[in-house]
Amino acid sequence: MDTFTGFPLAALDFYEDLEADNSKTFWTAHKRIYDEAVRAPMLALTAELEPEFGQAKIFRPYRDVRFSADKSPYKNHQGAVAGTAPGVGWYVQVGAAGLFVAGGCYQMSPAALAALRATIDDEVRGAELAAVLSEVTAAGFTIGGEQLKTKPKGYPADHPRIELLRHKSLVASREFGAPEWLTTPAAATEVRRAWNDLRPLVEWFTGVLAGVAH
Repeated sequence: MDTFTGFPLAALDFYEDLEADNSKTFWTAHKRIYDEAVRAPMLALTAELEPEFGQAKIFRPYRDVRFSADKSPYKNHQGAVAGTAPGVGWYVQVGAAGLFVAGGCYQMSPAALAALRATIDDEVRGAELAAVLSEVTAAGFTIGGEQLKTKPKGYPADHPRIELLRHKSLVASREFGAPEWLTTPAAATEVRRAWNDLRPLVEWFTGVLAGVAH
């Protein structure tokens, strides 16, 4: 495995061009750039972070278009996730806009969602999550995820954590863009720092959902 040296600007240029021409013809003609400027650095980055965060999965570049109105064959970014429980973990992505990192709970089975809501409802554990999210927000992350438009069944509308109970997924993310360090080995340091900032959130979700059927 090659040592991580950063994401070259050619990676961002590749995705900018792909957004303009998302076709097999373009992909075939520029696959070498994808392999060298996108995939290889992502593999090297996740290998460097593996001792601290576990083995990461590098996502395939192809979109699943079977049930999508958008038939563009290729994703407009390259992502990787270091999972800690089903649907829980750390995430990193590079695309035309630059570097993006996230962490949290991004996918849940009905059983996992029920377990999460029961834990949020608990006065002690729910307050823990609220405190963790407050710290993560203060560190510069944005809280997001899919939410119900109304309250979930079985919970009062005036619940003190009703906003958290509405979540069907809950992630904290940060857009880094394309700072000067992106093309250098320091990019690994920045991702490591961001993932460590997100560790309390990831570990909270892992503790709740690790043993739940997915």
